[in-house]
Amino acid sequence: MKGKKKLLDALLEKVGDKLGELRRQKGYDTIKHFALAYKLPPVQYWRIEKGKTNLTFSTLARLMRIHSMSVEEFFCYLGKEKKIRFPKKRR
Repeated sequence: MKGKKKLLDALLEKVGDKLGELRRQKGYDTIKHFALAYKLPPVQYWRIEKGKTNLTFSTLARLMRIHSMSVEEFFCYLGKEKKIRFPKKRR
């Protein structure tokens, strides 16, 4: 179970890092200014960018609309980054 938690934490961190990069590309230096501009709860958005919360698909879809990108594009964009290794499934 610890391996799955570490994997999830790594994936959430990677998603958050990419969202932070997209935010900065939009010209927002702070999480707070970005969140307020798009009517997002600043604390919740901070947690998402820091990989501290398991975001929902609807939240991810909303963020993708803000960045004018599809969920598929976002994950393809993530796929070009350093790979996260999935543990082999035990039988």
